Amino acid sequence: MNIFIGILLSYLLGSIPFSLILVKVFKNIDLRKMGSGNIGATNAFRTCGYKIGIPALLLDIAKGLLPVILFSEFIKGTGLSKDSQRLLLGLASICGHNWPLYLNFKGGKGIATSFGVVIGLSLKNLFLGKIIGLIVFIWVIVFIFSGFVSLASIISAILFPIFLEIFNLPYEYKVFGILISLFALYRHKSNIYRLLRKEENRFNVFSRFSCQKKKTLP
Repeated sequence: MNIFIGILLSYLLGSIPFSLILVKVFKNIDLRKMGSGNIGATNAFRTCGYKIGIPALLLDIAKGLLPVILFSEFIKGTGLSKDSQRLLLGLASICGHNWPLYLNFKGGKGIATSFGVVIGLSLKNLFLGKIIGLIVFIWVIVFIFSGFVSLASIISAILFPIFLEIFNLPYEYKVFGILISLFALYRHKSNIYRLLRKEENRFNVFSRFSCQKKKTLP
């Protein structure tokens, strides 16, 4: 497989709006008109509960994981290292989720897909696996004590490239870490604005068991 074909396939896979599709299929509702209006798994969970939210989350993770562990195995003769190929494919998948071709480039926040990409990369790099463990731990702690998914994701995105530097991972990993961190911060700009104004809604896991149709956030 040519590297450019691999990148294109990764982008197209990342562009599939699984949360939007699941909510439409099982609830016959447009996710963009519910909750925050975002097409990601968090909004699916927030508005339609765990029965849709968890599958949506796993599928968003999978579309970041598959290009890294599967597509990369079919790419030959690029002159790039396997690590560089995996990073490019993973980045393409994240871009697909954030700016999907199928939805006029209006996508999600990219956190779950980024997590899937990094899981795939960590299978080949022990130090990256340790970083993922730290990031997940920090995400959970921030979420538990604040109740904000967005704050947990923002802090994790900021810390990720810092940890890559601390553990002295290869240069291409550091560049990748900075890029996906910037992507995440950019996609969360409205959340950052609401957090600063103390207008962000907390996420109550135990109350999200039925679809909430009213769009409450910009």
